[in-house]
Amino acid sequence: MTSPIKQAGALFALALDVLRALPKRPFQTKEFIQQCWFIASVTIVPTALVSIPFGAVIALQLGTLTRQLGAQSFTGAASVLAVVREASPIVTALLIAGAGGSAICADLGSRKIREEIDAMEVLGISPIQRLVVPRVLAAMLVSLLLNGLVSVVGVAGGYFFNVVIQGGTPGAYLASFTALAQLADLWTSEIKAVLFGMVAAIVASYKGLTAGGGPKGVGDAVNQAVVITFMLLFVINFVVSAIYFQVVPQKV
Repeated sequence: MTSPIKQAGALFALALDVLRALPKRPFQTKEFIQQCWFIASVTIVPTALVSIPFGAVIALQLGTLTRQLGAQSFTGAASVLAVVREASPIVTALLIAGAGGSAICADLGSRKIREEIDAMEVLGISPIQRLVVPRVLAAMLVSLLLNGLVSVVGVAGGYFFNVVIQGGTPGAYLASFTALAQLADLWTSEIKAVLFGMVAAIVASYKGLTAGGGPKGVGDAVNQAVVITFMLLFVINFVVSAIYFQVVPQKV
């Protein structure tokens, strides 16, 4: 019964160590740039491809619903609100955790079983400052940028499917963008994306640094990291959304 509690405490302790190591110098600029490029290279294309059906499904569902309610003029507003506020951060989180997080965990786990991490500690080099901090910052930055990409592609996909497939009016779709959505929705979406990227990188780093048992242990650590990250991301998404609705007044 204490093992999950101990692991949760160790994960939280790693998160605190990462926060403490952020202002320390020298900052690993080269490692940060390499990780940004690597995470972006493995997530950009899948994210763009996944965001198209997300936007299409939202547009088709909302288009049918608004037609039944006689509120076709609000289809664009509802689609943009759903894509920007909820779909974009979720898609970004799934890809960052599934592609970027698994790669981070596998990399650190392989270093761990080859005893590179132990060698760094013997030499007085902090693995957290040298390896974990650049990966966490890279995941946060890429998540922020991917969220914007998903928002644009999702809205464009929703526009295409609503106008072309369902025969909606282009002018009404575009004119209603600001009817329900507001700038605070975009800021909330970006905050979610940054938090999701940070959580995904920290969980992946923790599972990678604690991997053991050879290659099989690394594979198990990757699977556990992805599952744990998904669970935490949905909890964080609920908490942030609840706070947002309590703090930000909604348009009526």
